[in-house]
Amino acid sequence: MSGTPPLSPSQVPVGVDPARPSIARIYDGFLGGKNVYDVDRAVMEKINAVAPEAVDIARANRRFLGRACRFLATQTAIEQYIDCGSGLPTSENTHQIVQRTRPDATVVYVDNDPVVLAHGRALLEENDFVHMVEADVFQSQTVLTDPTIQRHVDFSQPLVLLHVATLHHLEGQHAPEVMRQYVDALPSGSYVVFSHFLDPENEATQVAKKIEQVMLSGPLGAGRFRSTAELAEILSGLEIIQPNATTGPGIVACDAWWPDGPRLAPASLAAQCIAGAVARKP
Repeated sequence: MSGTPPLSPSQVPVGVDPARPSIARIYDGFLGGKNVYDVDRAVMEKINAVAPEAVDIARANRRFLGRACRFLATQTAIEQYIDCGSGLPTSENTHQIVQRTRPDATVVYVDNDPVVLAHGRALLEENDFVHMVEADVFQSQTVLTDPTIQRHVDFSQPLVLLHVATLHHLEGQHAPEVMRQYVDALPSGSYVVFSHFLDPENEATQVAKKIEQVMLSGPLGAGRFRSTAELAEILSGLEIIQPNATTGPGIVACDAWWPDGPRLAPASLAAQCIAGAVARKP
């Protein structure tokens, strides 16, 4: 990269330090998980105070992950996945979704939080096709050259790269370059599953800005809501898959990406503040 980006507080592994909030634990907490400390709850309370429906962001993101993995497992023949920034294991993890259709698919999770790694390894120790790598997902060359990934992923064959709810924690203008380095290493026919905090530039922008302010000014120090145009730049050079039956190829709110049926209730403003896309490398 042209200069290594400075680390924000949220990029430094928290481990079991009860005095520091953890992105992984906060996300898990919004999904209903119990692995949260008081310091995590304090951040969650601040976010809820400015956006009571903030939980919809985490839920929309997780639903998108499930649908995207199911789509790729059933609609492609790809059997190798790299999940960057996997976070704490929760219900319907990537390997569970993919292996329901393709039981021999290889899934490699990448994270650098010691708590995430410990939980993940305990969950995966009986699955020979699933592995965990300790690495900073923003250091692409470290990830791609990791011995576990080199041993279990065949880069001469298409694969699926997941960067779901990761790059919004990378400050500055480095996100497109980080993604480009990953994409350059992918063989033709590979796919990228991508989600990111969104400034929808409509009435929901006020919600995005309030949450962003809490995240940037607090101990996490990161959590950038970018515009659709900025997210498209991150996926530059990839063919974005049509996100639903009525919208042309592009980046949409996660809940609008091939939803499991018609929407009976309008999306909350918060739910409009997380975007997703599945894209193919030509």
